[in-house]
Formats: sequence, C-alpha cells, structure tokens
Amino acid sequence: MQPVYDAIILGAGGAGLMCAGVASRRGRRVLVVDHAEAPGKKILISGGGRCNFTNLGAMPERYISANPHFARSAMSRYTPADFLDLVERHGIAWHEKTLGQLFCDGSARQVVAMLLAEAAEAEIALGQAVTGVTHADGRFRVRHGGRESEAASLVIATGGPSIPKMGATGFAYELARQFGLKVVQPRPALVPLTLADPLFQGLSGVAAPVVARAGGAAFAEAALFTHRGLSGPAILQVSSYWRHGEAVAVDFLPEAPADWLRGVKRARGRVGLRTVLGEVLPGRLADALVERLGVAGELANVADGALAAAEARLRGWAFVPTGTEGYAKAEVTAGGISTAGLSQKTMEARHLPGLYAIGEAVDVTGWLGGYNFQWAWASGVAAGEAV
Repeated sequence: MQPVYDAIILGAGGAGLMCAGVASRRGRRVLVVDHAEAPGKKILISGGGRCNFTNLGAMPERYISANPHFARSAMSRYTPADFLDLVERHGIAWHEKTLGQLFCDGSARQVVAMLLAEAAEAEIALGQAVTGVTHADGRFRVRHGGRESEAASLVIATGGPSIPKMGATGFAYELARQFGLKVVQPRPALVPLTLADPLFQGLSGVAAPVVARAGGAAFAEAALFTHRGLSGPAILQVSSYWRHGEAVAVDFLPEAPADWLRGVKRARGRVGLRTVLGEVLPGRLADALVERLGVAGELANVADGALAAAEARLRGWAFVPTGTEGYAKAEVTAGGISTAGLSQKTMEARHLPGLYAIGEAVDVTGWLGGYNFQWAWASGVAAGEAV
C-alpha cells in the first residue's frame, strides 16, 4: 500500500522547508522530496556561507513580476521581522550589513538546521528524483526513489534553473505546464553582463562605486569589471531589468556635484582630466575612460562645452551588453510559473485545487541582498497555512 500524506512538497530548499515546517506544525502529514543529497543547498552557499537570510527593506515594490502586486498579500502576512523572530528563537546570532541585509554571524548551516528543526514532524526524502506525477480523483501521486506516494496537496518548490551545477533544473516549469499553469519566459537574473568592448577588457578586477541604470531601474552600488564584462552589486541588480539589445547606463561620478569638471577647471586649470578622474576612480579605469573621451591637455585649455560633454558621458556611460553569463552565474531566475493562475493568498492554482507553487519557481524575483529568501519564506508560509 502506497504512503498517503496530506501534502507532498517537491523541493527541500528554503521555500519547501518553510512550507513543510508550517504545515507539519498544523498537524498535517507532510512529505518533502528532493533529488539532492542534502537540503538547503542554495542557502548554504549564500552570503559567502553566512546566508543573507532576509532584508529589512523587503517590500513588494522591490520585486519583479508580470503582476507587481502579487507578492503583496504573502509578504504583508510574513515579514522580515517575523523571520528574524524565528532566527532569534533558535538562538542564531546575526548582524546587519549595508542596505538592510541581514546575515548569520556564524554559518548558513544554522539556518538550514533551524528549518529542519521546524519541519521535524515532516518526512524528508533526499536523493530521490521524481520520475512521474499524476492527478486523479482529487489526489496527486508522485513516483520517487522507487516508490509512489499520494497526497491531496502537491507543492511545487523546486526553484528555477539558476546555478545548474547545484542540480537546479527547469522541472518546476514542466510540472506547471503538465497541470495547465502558464509559464512566463524564464531568464537569468542577478547575473553578470558580457561586453565586447575591447577598451574595457583589460580592466578585469577593477571596481568602482557607480549608479547603474536599465529598464527604468537605478542602483547605487559597486560595479566590477571582469574578463567577460561587468559584474558587482549594481550590475547584478540592473541585470534583472535589462533586456537584450538595450543599453546599461553607468554613472561614474555619483558623488560629484553638477558641473564638476568646469568647477575643477576654474579652481585648478593646470591639471589634466586623467589626474582629476584618478582622484575619484581607480587609475586603470580613469585611463580607459580618458582614452575614449579624447580630452587631452590641461583643463584650462579645454573648452567648457567639451568638458560639459565629457561630464555628461561620464554620468551616463552607455554599455550595450552582448548578453549575460547565463544560468551558471545567475543568483536567481526571473520569470517562471505565472502568477495569473495562482491565488496570491495561498499560492494555490485557481483551476486545480490542491496544487501550489512557491519560491523561485514562481514569477516573483527580488532584488539582490536577501529579498529572494524573504519571498521563499513568505510564500512558503502562505502555502503551509493552506495545504
């Protein structure tokens, strides 16, 4: 006789484990199935191994989705403060870094251990690939690890295809389509961008504070040149908004006052542009920018109009990426299971009672810095309270 559960959760990542903990504490009989040999693999590598587990600024406006209002319900009912309370109840020491990012003082393993402790009443089957899922007579049947299990509810929590070396796949989308849910075209997000511009290929390892803009979004953080293009927090952030063929505008003078170069000319006319830029930017970057700008000699000998034009370009330097570094380097996947077919309160499929989708598998993608974990927790709680 096949095992019978109230809910089967596919995926032992952050969202799946959170859902399992909430559901099992409600007295539901829960099975979590994952093809990985260990739970919470993305949690373990996040934040340099210290897990950037949430962000104090996590709010629906900082998430990308075809329906920008979808995340509002779940996130208003389970906030960063709620997760922080859970962390503190488990005695995990934490600290805040820049921009509201919260990290463990110790190891990300503490967060995984906490989630497993919360889900202690659930059965967790690891190292078991799902080989088939069917639905009939109001029941879901899942074949995994040489057995078949059955439940009234099925939760898709298998994430997206980002970081395939960790076993990530597009299985969630296949399953969603099988059961009649639409999928918004997935794409790599929070991902480095690639460039073909030879002028900047010699700048690998150079970083600078900038404001990067793309798709109507702007982020003031660091940009990093790599041997393939651009990375760093500011670039990863705008990558989620960027579309192929569009430019990314980079302001290399985020702290400089308006009309800065002409002001320097009046005060220190005998210096050159390279010297001036070298005072606010890394030397190699200053060299490359000056070479492309073509402004030579002392500032006193450069027309005000030419300085104004040079400054305007420095404040909105247009890069046209050739693409991204793909899912292999993407921290998350944008797009995914369409929210149009899901209840924003419970994450349940509108047309098929008992089917749920949560976490990264869904078309809700947050900013860099703990936002996507907060969506995993909030959506996991929403489904865990409903199954």
